[in-house]
Amino acid sequence: TYSVTVTNADGCEASTSATVIVNPLPTPAISGDLEICDGETTTLTATGGTSYEWNTGATTASINVSPSTTKTYSVTVTNADGCEASTSATVNVNPLPTPVISGDLEICDGETTTLTASGGTSYTWSTGATTASINVSPNTTTTYSVTVTNADGCEASTSAMVIVNPLPTPSISGDLEICDGETTTLTASGGTSYEWNTGA
Repeated sequence: TYSVTVTNADGCEASTSATVIVNPLPTPAISGDLEICDGETTTLTATGGTSYEWNTGATTASINVSPSTTKTYSVTVTNADGCEASTSATVNVNPLPTPVISGDLEICDGETTTLTASGGTSYTWSTGATTASINVSPNTTTTYSVTVTNADGCEASTSAMVIVNPLPTPSISGDLEICDGETTTLTASGGTSYEWNTGA
């Protein structure tokens, strides 16, 4: 309260007073997931007032944001008395892993190949395996996928196709019954190259 004594030209005095009411500022706060993976969306919610204005231009209490890099969001909060205060929050954006599958991707029927995933700290294969490397023996061409998780908990997936080539169907033709001293010609077929137990 402020008071004043007023004196006029005649030297007469009178007093009055006025009370200045001080309204409190709001206490703004932002809640929500402040650490996300690239490509994800997080909801930021402001509290502490009756109206809100974000630096994105939004005027709702909550906003959905999907930054591609680490970004700071601020909000001005107004309370019922018309008093304003601001706060901010930084959303950290963690990169996704870069998953890779290596190994022999072309085998013959009956063979086994080892597929090895890299690019993260943990792995989940479409086969259910959770090791970095898996041994597979498909009998037909098959696609294998793996989800790779990095140290930040971010995930990315990739796949690889293992091509299974059929075995040849070998056969030997020729005269299979001869007399002592005769010669016969044996001919192999079914492939492109041949190796006999004679060394030929």
